[in-house]
Amino acid sequence: MQRRDFMAAGALAALGSTLQGNAWAQAAYPAKPVRMIVPFPPGGPTDVMGRTAAKAMGDKLGQQFVVENKAGAGGNIGTDAVAKAAPDGYTIGLSAISSLAIAPYLYSNVPFNVEKDFVPISLVGTTPCALVVHPSVPFSDLKGMVAYAKANPGKLNYATSGIGTSNHLAAELLQSVAGIQLTSVPYKGSSQIVPDLLAGTITMSMESSLATTLQHIKAGKLKAIAVTSPQRAKALPDVPTIAESGYPGFSVETWFGLVAPAGTPPAVVAKLHDAWEAGAKAPEAQQAFDNISGNLRVTTPQQFAEFIRAENRRWGELIRRLGIKAD
Repeated sequence: MQRRDFMAAGALAALGSTLQGNAWAQAAYPAKPVRMIVPFPPGGPTDVMGRTAAKAMGDKLGQQFVVENKAGAGGNIGTDAVAKAAPDGYTIGLSAISSLAIAPYLYSNVPFNVEKDFVPISLVGTTPCALVVHPSVPFSDLKGMVAYAKANPGKLNYATSGIGTSNHLAAELLQSVAGIQLTSVPYKGSSQIVPDLLAGTITMSMESSLATTLQHIKAGKLKAIAVTSPQRAKALPDVPTIAESGYPGFSVETWFGLVAPAGTPPAVVAKLHDAWEAGAKAPEAQQAFDNISGNLRVTTPQQFAEFIRAENRRWGELIRRLGIKAD
């Protein structure tokens, strides 16, 4: 009995030591730099959001957050890298609507499962899509555009940054609710759209970010006739929303949020969330989002998880109904 008691006491001591070690490890997190994967190229609005979040979180946690741009396949390559990373809190990602809510329905072979492979941390930011036109068009507002499109079905072209992108789907949703037929002209990105739009080669674009066109709108070289967000864009307070232009409830925003690999310890996820929540209050974080015409957002992990599920239901239904495929 004494020998068994001694062995039991030793086992309990070892278990206690392990639990203390785990608790200490969580308390010490992060003990080394954290990698944040941004699945789009440097310099764009997504990159700005990622670097802003990385600095804000690093400042709060006293550790460096290193941004790694891993672009390709509409954000799917970088998002997949997050899914397959070790779930230890030292790799997180800034993913987007394109990968977390659209790709599963747009592509036949997405390499990750949104529901099973990620732990949501927080929504980080949103940007409104904007209907931008060349000044030569024969209409000046959304009502006039819809009337023109109804009188000339299929003749009005609009540019998007690719099939199944958020701005393409925003335009498809607008056509559905307005009962009009437009012709989509997919480009490989906004950087290619703007020169053609300025030249009048294409007369209309559903822009996923005002950052690429705002200077031209303010200079009068282009005109924004509506934004897709539920509220007017801070950068364009005189431009009405689609909802207030005759289509109540219309709301589309491109969104971005922080995720970690499935299995990341809840205590670590909580630390990451709290770091972003605190860091987002810094004036320089808000200014960075204002500079790209973005809206800074903070949610709980649970709220972000529910948001992702709702967006999947919404865009999955639209993509299936319209039969949109990118492969």
